[in-house]
Amino acid sequence: MTRRRPVPLRTRPRVSVVVPCYNYGRYLPDAVGSALDQSGLDVDVLIVDDCSTDDSAAVALRLADADPRVRLLRHETNRGHIQTYNDGLAAVTGDYVVLLSADDLLTPDSLTRAVALMEAYPRVGLVYGRPASFATEPPPSEARRVSWSTWRGEQWIERICARGQNVISSPEAVLRRSVLNQIGGYDIAHPHAGDLLMWLRAAAVSDVGRVNGAVQAGYRLHEANMHLTRFAEPTTDLSEAGRAFEAFFRAEPALGRLRRTLERGLAREAAMIARAAHPGHGPARWQARAISDAHLFVRSYRWRWWGT
Repeated sequence: MTRRRPVPLRTRPRVSVVVPCYNYGRYLPDAVGSALDQSGLDVDVLIVDDCSTDDSAAVALRLADADPRVRLLRHETNRGHIQTYNDGLAAVTGDYVVLLSADDLLTPDSLTRAVALMEAYPRVGLVYGRPASFATEPPPSEARRVSWSTWRGEQWIERICARGQNVISSPEAVLRRSVLNQIGGYDIAHPHAGDLLMWLRAAAVSDVGRVNGAVQAGYRLHEANMHLTRFAEPTTDLSEAGRAFEAFFRAEPALGRLRRTLERGLAREAAMIARAAHPGHGPARWQARAISDAHLFVRSYRWRWWGT
């Protein structure tokens, strides 16, 4: 990892923000407004409504009528979130692309900060930063000193394997469109961890950067969050991340040496899940259960990878 001093944005790139929406009409104005609140950039917003049953389409049409930078793509039938993502990403032409769920927010000038890094370092194809969760009030735009970090792609992949988990929530991620064109869209076989797989694939063909200090996006917590409805089991994140890593290593056999690093990362995550699932037990009992769960989990993935 290399720590770098930020430099001002000296160009005026175009950033396309895709806003997938299903029954989130009440959140759309805030999401779209946050995407447009970026200085020094030409921003366009594409709302992709997945045949919502609320007033999402009507809200989106009002937003598009009020601002020529906003347009609507509406599905006639419900196609699910992965197809909605891909339809939106395939329809935009900005130099950089962002996928912003209709219930989330970008902070003011977050895209300006991210794109400045990518303009300064053309080998960087993915930039992310610090998200903040919120329920009602948007996260504050904290006036902290901003710095940049960059990694060679393989270096960043190794870091993620060591952690055994996704470090990007999603709304804070910016992709160079040339990288998106190279790796393709989201994999429909991975509806839960498709974003993790996307970031790994981007890092396989480009470097990765991070904007440090400032809050880059807000991840809204509410009763209809997909992670609280479709993917609510505590072990789902871990097992689906494992599947995404498997798919990545099958496509990138040259990086197979990192599987051992990933095993350790997944084992640590499994141990943390075991600890959370068995509160109140003494350290010795918790440790025995955690180690047991971790080993069972890792053995299952070793069997899948190597047939042992």
